[in-house]
Amino acid sequence: MSEISRIAYYLALIGGILLVISGLLSLIGYNFSYFGPFISFGFGYFGIVAIICGIISIIGSKSVTSVVWAIVLIVVGIIGGGLGGILVVLGGLVGLVAVLIKKT
Repeated sequence: MSEISRIAYYLALIGGILLVISGLLSLIGYNFSYFGPFISFGFGYFGIVAIICGIISIIGSKSVTSVVWAIVLIVVGIIGGGLGGILVVLGGLVGLVAVLIKKT
């Protein structure tokens, strides 16, 4: 593994871990706020989406040097948002650069 692909791997991995942590904290913080028994169903989706995006990022960080996974990580990072999402997008972009450097 070259140095640039290792950087992409670490960026995507750390971003995925941050997405999972922020999603869990969002769900925990959401559970302590009370808006009523029926109104509160729609507000917990950000935490669930962040956790799913984080898990996909952690799994995909191993294969960040393939074109398909780099594009998937960029899309997942955009959907996840936040600091973890930015790191995942950067990891995907660096993974694409690593693929282009390897081909030339």
